[in-house]
Formats: sequence, C-alpha cells, structure tokens
Amino acid sequence: MARLKSELEVICPCCQAILVIDTNLGRVVGHEEPERGNKPELSEAQRILADEAARREAVFQQSVESEKTRGDALSRRFEEALKQARSEPITKPTRDWDLD
Repeated sequence: MARLKSELEVICPCCQAILVIDTNLGRVVGHEEPERGNKPELSEAQRILADEAARREAVFQQSVESEKTRGDALSRRFEEALKQARSEPITKPTRDWDLD
C-alpha cells in the first residue's frame, strides 16, 4: 500500500506491531500485527480446550467454596464487633457547635 507523505510508520516498543500514523490527522490510520511464534497446533486444540475447561471448573469450585465460608467469616466478624460495641461505654457524640 502506498504511503502518503503525511504518514509515518512506527514500530510499537511493546508488541512490535507496525503502526501507520497520519500526522495531519494526529492518529493511527493502520496497523500490522507481528507474526506470533507461539501459535497452537490444530491437533492440540482439543487438549487445550479441555485444559481451559478444567481450569475454569477449578476456579469456579474455589469460588463456590469461598462463598460457602464467607457467611461464616462475616458472622464471626459481626459477633466480634458486637462484643466490642457492648464493652465500650456509651458516650454522647460531640457536635461541631458543642466545641465553641
């Protein structure tokens, strides 16, 4: 593709993609992604999908277990806060106009 005089070709330092920037517009008008070297083979697709499904299931099970114990932890924290509130003396709160 022919480039205009106002277009610059820049290589991204992070992903090594080629960006085409139009200086008149002040924005990216095109890009080409670099060739990735870690492309999975089609023959491994089923194994990759099974591994991802197992990983998702493990994360889900961990989430379920944490939600089961979350209620217990919250109720323990509530009981501790209630005990602390009962042990503290009741005082009248100070208001701004009481300080004058």
